[in-house]
Amino acid sequence: MAPVIGTGGAFGAWLLLKSIAIATNAFWFGRLSAQEVEITDAAVGLAIVAIPVIGSLIIGVMARFGSEKIRGHGIPEAIETILFGESRLSPKVAILKPISAAISIGSGGPFGAEGPVIMTGGAIGSLFAQCFHLSAAERKTLLVAGAAAGMVAIFGTPMAAILLAVEVLLFEWKPRSFVPVVISVLVAAAWRPELIGHGPMFPAIWPLPTDGWIVAAAAGIGVIVGLLAALLSSLLYRIEDLFHRLPVHWMWWPAIGALVVGVGGLIDARVLGAGYSNIQTLVDGSMALRAAVILLAVKAVVWLVALGSGTSGGVLAPLLILGGAAGCIAGLWLPGSTGFWAMIGMAGIMSGAMRAPLTGAIFAAELTGRFDALPAVIAASGFAYAISVLCMRRSILTEKIARRGRHILQEYTVDPLDLQQAGQLMTPDPATLPADMTVHAALRFFTEEATHRSYPVVDAEGRLVGLASRSDALRWKAGAFDEGATLTETLSDASQTTAYPETPCGVIADLIVETGVARVPIVDRETHKVVGILSRQDLLKARRAQRTSETRRSRFGRSVDG
Repeated sequence: MAPVIGTGGAFGAWLLLKSIAIATNAFWFGRLSAQEVEITDAAVGLAIVAIPVIGSLIIGVMARFGSEKIRGHGIPEAIETILFGESRLSPKVAILKPISAAISIGSGGPFGAEGPVIMTGGAIGSLFAQCFHLSAAERKTLLVAGAAAGMVAIFGTPMAAILLAVEVLLFEWKPRSFVPVVISVLVAAAWRPELIGHGPMFPAIWPLPTDGWIVAAAAGIGVIVGLLAALLSSLLYRIEDLFHRLPVHWMWWPAIGALVVGVGGLIDARVLGAGYSNIQTLVDGSMALRAAVILLAVKAVVWLVALGSGTSGGVLAPLLILGGAAGCIAGLWLPGSTGFWAMIGMAGIMSGAMRAPLTGAIFAAELTGRFDALPAVIAASGFAYAISVLCMRRSILTEKIARRGRHILQEYTVDPLDLQQAGQLMTPDPATLPADMTVHAALRFFTEEATHRSYPVVDAEGRLVGLASRSDALRWKAGAFDEGATLTETLSDASQTTAYPETPCGVIADLIVETGVARVPIVDRETHKVVGILSRQDLLKARRAQRTSETRRSRFGRSVDG
């Protein structure tokens, strides 16, 4: 199915770009055309304030009477659908999201197409998956495959699209999801030259600085843009809180935010729209200091206010512009082209804001075609990520979901139950009941002596016959069995739930969930003799052991709890 999704994601991205071009021509030039144009070329006078408001009013109406899910970044909504919506996106969202994004960006909204195209590609994958009998995990794989395909079709960054899927969307690293995503991305990459273009989206031709401390300087830029990412995230959600306090319906919020966008356009028209030409100028190293400062300040304000108002738009292109402008400004006092430092700033701010350091590093290299700058780019991404983790509880993407009461952890760890075997956690030589014990004696035992809910029943050689529990005793007490019968004659085949010492504890945890048996006998594989028992409480030992390994510090054999 992945090649179909890759094709759908690529054509979805192409259609979105054409829709943005049509909307831009209609709003700013008054013509029906799909030709790519720049808003800065339009001469509309004071209408530059009104046009973003008109577009936002349309989006507000679409969200109110169409679907509220078209509001927002795009990526958080995709994450929420994956984790809490069984990866089911509705056809209405699949249609309205790209239309609203095209209207938003085309009317001057300071956003990029990547968030909406990720949502659109994900919707294509989700809708296709829903045509078949698939599990939620399989639907998730196809949703993410579509999202990654859309991203690679827009930017031409296949490796970064795969890493984005792993670091931000999949919440796992498994062949079942990784391989289909790779296939989908490669198919979309094959379609891109035919639909959109080939080569790096923002090619860079400057010489690479050769000073030995360039990597250290790049790490310093990473610290700066990491702090900037934390500040932007904090301001964004404070602005969103202010909009929630307004005494008007949320349908009108985008129009209110668009007033700020229009005023920002009066100051500097380059802050309107996706601004991909700004990114190219920054990467070329041809932007002057004054222009970079104005772009950084005004773009930050209009983007934060517009996004906080709940309109439809993405975060990636604005982050690239802001990080690139910050890197450009710092690069005026550093060796080499300011374009190099703009690239460093772009990688760092993306890594810090989205908590995706590998994606940020490779994305910058693929966008510019400068893989020779990877050491410096990795330094910036790693340090920006570290600063982000220290300064922010969550990323700019997951904070939005957390505000709805759903906390998301972006750290991948191995399940401690999959690292340990039953023999490591079981209680050895457990108390057992003889197979020839009568039901009458067993009833008395469970009434007067039993300290556990269940006991293994073994024959004379210690081999497992079954498991007797308090629930069995209640049935016997009700008179459903002959009290003179032995446990061998009474126990059913359902009581033969067992595991072996080498069985992974994760498998036993699944067994407990499926059967409802709280204590699983552990038997020797060859002799079938009972060697231990594993309870739900024992399984928690694995969690405690992991916690201890993370918090207990030791030096030369001495341990100290930290």
